Amino acid sequence: MLWLVLYLPRLPLEVFPSLLSPSAIVSRERVVVADHAATSAGVMPGLRLAEAWALLPALAVQERDSEREQAALTRLACWAGRFTSEICLVSPHMLLLEVAGSLRLFGGAAAIFERVVAACSEQGFAPQAAMAPTPLAAQWLALAGDDEACLDADELPRRLGSLSLTALDFSPQNHARLSSFGARLLSDVLRLPRAGLALRLGAGFAADLARALGSLPDPRPRFVFPEHFVERLELPTRVENAMALGFAGRRLIASLCGWLTARGGGISECCFEFEHERGAQQRPATVLALCFTGATRDAERIARVFIEQLQRLQLPAAVELISLRTKAAESLPGRPASLFSERGEGATGDSMAMLVERLQARLGDGKVHALAAVAEHRPEKASRRVPPRPLAAEKSSASLLAASAMSDGEPAPRPVWLLARPQALCELDGRPQCGGSLRLLAGPERIESGWWDAAEPGALGDVRRDYFVAISLRSEWLWIFRCQAGWFLHGVFA
Repeated sequence: MLWLVLYLPRLPLEVFPSLLSPSAIVSRERVVVADHAATSAGVMPGLRLAEAWALLPALAVQERDSEREQAALTRLACWAGRFTSEICLVSPHMLLLEVAGSLRLFGGAAAIFERVVAACSEQGFAPQAAMAPTPLAAQWLALAGDDEACLDADELPRRLGSLSLTALDFSPQNHARLSSFGARLLSDVLRLPRAGLALRLGAGFAADLARALGSLPDPRPRFVFPEHFVERLELPTRVENAMALGFAGRRLIASLCGWLTARGGGISECCFEFEHERGAQQRPATVLALCFTGATRDAERIARVFIEQLQRLQLPAAVELISLRTKAAESLPGRPASLFSERGEGATGDSMAMLVERLQARLGDGKVHALAAVAEHRPEKASRRVPPRPLAAEKSSASLLAASAMSDGEPAPRPVWLLARPQALCELDGRPQCGGSLRLLAGPERIESGWWDAAEPGALGDVRRDYFVAISLRSEWLWIFRCQAGWFLHGVFA
């Protein structure tokens, strides 16, 4: 096993992004953590609040909020699902990731370590990270700020032995007793007889040393990913421009995609809510729904649709908080990849699906649609508009152009583009004209009747037409027909 620990010493402060600097988080009238400006002025953890204000009268303080910290850890655990599903939460501000099974996927221990730390910083946290074969050893290395990865269990006594006892989270009583023994480093403790340590400091302390060195098992309860994804994020400042919400939205999308990866699913829709500032007239939250042509957990794909929607959004008031929610994850089956190419067999379909989603986001609902066949022989009535769906497979246009080689038993070709109203064509020496004389390739195909709706207002009614596939002088493949009124252009083949 290999554990990567993210220790968040400034988490109590980071969950209040709108707090003005210099600032500090307090609990029971004592400073818990302070920002850089306050620390530079001498405001340190453990200092009484009155003393902190005496040093820095402009200090902004906020009572510690354990619920916010837990919610932030939960959101970060969902985000970490993109790297591994084996995650443990250690209150109040530590996250453990078991990454041994993910090393090959991310290119090795060094690569996944750098990627996790960088992505955690993008989420708005300043972690102290460490990596070790046991969870407790990784925790101690992270507490001491030792970010050099330890990959071999035989190296643990040397690596842990160099740690100062003051950097570890031992109880004050154990710190005092170890100091009375003359121990300053953990190596001093490891040289002491274990039986004597257990007698003087308790069996639990000796067992912790054994767990850190891997001599005893150290099972940890795993984080249970929620059935539904609902996360909120407070903005550091009031936002009046919708496009400025993109950065915070991407953070929530990253958490969503981590949650989806851990659950092995995708989403076809999700919903953002923008809560407006409180004032004399409280406005309801602005809702922004994102829809996709098929289930996905691609963060860039979701973010592109989100940004497209933001470009058309007008905020009625400034936004203070943004939330993202979705229903249970949908099944997302894997797709086979090509042996000799980076692009899989579904790459074309995915590209088309992303194009449809961006067009829907940019043009608005109802502006993009697909066509479904209807049991009707008249071309104007043979299709209807339906919501776009993922393409099952890409079809070649060659099948539409082989009209002259078709047998009587095969269906006649139909064009991709059908004109809204047939366009009248001139006739010269008995031949239809469209930028010059047309050459007939296939036909005629007789389409007639429709008397049943002739009396209805706006209906097509009874028709009698002979359809042909023709080619123009510019090599355009056209679908034309002849009736009593003459020649007409009705469609164009792709």
